[in-house]
Amino acid sequence: MAVLIGANSRTYKFALGSALLDAAAEGRSEILLRDLAVPYAMELVRHLGQAPQVSQKGELGEKDFLSVAEREAAESLRLGSPTEELLAAAIDSMPRMVMQKFHNLRGEGAEVPHRFYEVTGRSHERVVRLSKELRDIAGSEQAATLRGELSARWSIVETSFAIGIGQSLIREGVVVDLTTLQITDRQRRRSVAGVTDAVIGFQRGLCLICAESITPNDDIAVDHVFPYSFMRLLRSGDQDTPLDLDAVWNLAPTHARCNGQKSNRPPTREEMTRLAQRNEAIMQSPVPLKKTLELTLKHNKHSSTRPGEWHRFIQHVHDLL
Repeated sequence: MAVLIGANSRTYKFALGSALLDAAAEGRSEILLRDLAVPYAMELVRHLGQAPQVSQKGELGEKDFLSVAEREAAESLRLGSPTEELLAAAIDSMPRMVMQKFHNLRGEGAEVPHRFYEVTGRSHERVVRLSKELRDIAGSEQAATLRGELSARWSIVETSFAIGIGQSLIREGVVVDLTTLQITDRQRRRSVAGVTDAVIGFQRGLCLICAESITPNDDIAVDHVFPYSFMRLLRSGDQDTPLDLDAVWNLAPTHARCNGQKSNRPPTREEMTRLAQRNEAIMQSPVPLKKTLELTLKHNKHSSTRPGEWHRFIQHVHDLL
């Protein structure tokens, strides 16, 4: 939830999350801040070469960490490690900024229920103590899934920051390429993230059909919750705006075996409830997935702000069929 839900004006949280998982996966209970700052800084300079890491609404100051990272990126990549200037900037900024905010969720005073680390000491001698909760996560069978979620969320937020597509995302959201099962931004037809990695966290890592955990060793399918074949029935009705069953709102990761057994049947009431809950969770995240789901409701004359609207909308689709 720390990664999936929260207002992102920069991508620091994703770089820190990646560095924390790496450190905890090594079984460490503590790490020098200086050592944690190395993968943190390098993840950011690698991403800087691919897409903006900050919202284009504001300007960066000369001493801002991202300004330093941009200046030092080429040399750091050449060396394979951060330059001394970049490392010093990371060590200075991390405790004051991203490490204070990492546990925050959207909403005043909202936080995740566990602390993943504690920073102790002073200056370059600072130590980051990794909590049992973080070590448990990094050593669990879900670790690979969490890394996929983090990478997908980072890519999605980068897309929302990218120059020249902001208005396109606001007007149109993102679409799904069903051939590759990749979420794509409409204007550039650029792949943003895989459907499964992008949304499985909002399902709490559970199969939408059986409600049991999806593990990295499972064969995964992306299910049309309301079967695609129903689209022709909708189009033959009196709909002003035909429903798009190929859109994100109707696609959900499942076990491949569950998907095969479901075949072409309509969703059960339990599956519709889980789909509504998943979509409500996505609505708590930043753009562009949130915007895409808002547009689905808007185009079908449903409110995007009224509580429980996804339950009403999905019941409406069921009634149409």
